[in-house]
Amino acid sequence: MVLGIILGVVLAGIDGGKDFVIDWVKPWGTIFVNLLKLIAIPLIVASLLKGILDLKDISKFAKIGGRSILMYVGTTIVAITIGLIIVNLVKPGEGISEETIVTMTENYAGDEGVTSKLTTAEEQGASGPLSFIENMVPSNVFEALGDNGNMLQVIFFVIFFGLAMLLVPPEKTTTIKHFFDGLNDVVLKMVDIIMLSAPFAVLALMATVIVSSESWEILEALLYYGLTVIAGLIIMIIFYLVIMWLFTKKNPFWFLKNLAPAQLLAFTTSSSAATLPVTIERVEEHIGVDKEVSSFVLPVGATINMDGTSLYQAVAAVFIAQALMVDLTFMDQLTIIFTALMASIGSAAVPGAGMVMLVIVLQAVGKFTPEQIAIGLTLIFAVDRPLDMLRTTVNVTGDATVSMVVAKSLGKLGDPHPHEVDEYLDNLSHEDDAEERNDE
Repeated sequence: MVLGIILGVVLAGIDGGKDFVIDWVKPWGTIFVNLLKLIAIPLIVASLLKGILDLKDISKFAKIGGRSILMYVGTTIVAITIGLIIVNLVKPGEGISEETIVTMTENYAGDEGVTSKLTTAEEQGASGPLSFIENMVPSNVFEALGDNGNMLQVIFFVIFFGLAMLLVPPEKTTTIKHFFDGLNDVVLKMVDIIMLSAPFAVLALMATVIVSSESWEILEALLYYGLTVIAGLIIMIIFYLVIMWLFTKKNPFWFLKNLAPAQLLAFTTSSSAATLPVTIERVEEHIGVDKEVSSFVLPVGATINMDGTSLYQAVAAVFIAQALMVDLTFMDQLTIIFTALMASIGSAAVPGAGMVMLVIVLQAVGKFTPEQIAIGLTLIFAVDRPLDMLRTTVNVTGDATVSMVVAKSLGKLGDPHPHEVDEYLDNLSHEDDAEERNDE
């Protein structure tokens, strides 16, 4: 990661350096992320179905699901509240000059990234109150399996399929169970293989982020806003560590050390979905959460648990109001809490989803004109990418924390059992030698 930052800084200052990174370095990072996305859906299907079938009891599944969702909702409310408290104390928007607002608006008013977020938010805002539940039920499972953005639909189908299998005599489902058990092991081994290239891919991703970043003058103008978001995210990480320690008595530094690969990957990709295979591997093998818990809690968390993103929305909404001199009452800020909570559920676990959620939050407050919302988005657009990287890291940390707490409450938190990528190679070579001797 450090080498990627250095490479990006050096090449950004050389003529043609940016084009070189985009043409020759960026593709390796993209390939790495695509490989992780490639196995995300198969891993969710195999891992979640195996977890359900291992329970052998629907009431246990209800306990895991109920506790997970309650914890996710609770931590999201805490995150939004932290964001609102810190932004009201620091007041970063009051330091933004009229000149900066005009400059930002001119630079990004027609930017495709901003306009696409506004369009997507308008489409979501036009949907009905039960659209979330409606969209969760797929009409075609194969279509849902073909799109990582339909993760909730896949989870719904797998849970439905798994619970139906529990109601069928075991002897009739043995073949299906063995198939998905094997598929789960194979996909986790694919994670190990893909992660061998992680250092090179992270270098490529970081170099791309650096050369694609905005000018330092713009970043400096939004420095206090960015630092306010970062301070809130750090407080949220501390909150997770305290909760984890109180409930599991595990060393917070041990937890961070074992989760670090998933956190660093979340930071570089800005995608909870792309990071999910690594998160599952780290939580199960290196932290000791039983598959019965992790197979449900982590995929659901990657979809509905957006604590870092929700905290960012609270800060961004009030920051925009301060910069545009829009007065927000206590009730307006309660509206932000409720709307950010609702928007986080079902939000796509992909880069940039937070901006769409922010538009929905601003619309719900009811004090911003469409023009002001557009200006507000252009105002923070320049620093959205680095903040997106940080808040995705918080999202993944929250998923792992909840999985540990739920596992501990159910007696499903055991000792770690990490697997090496080449642990069966010796066996294969011995088998080959034995076959050669038999042939002779």
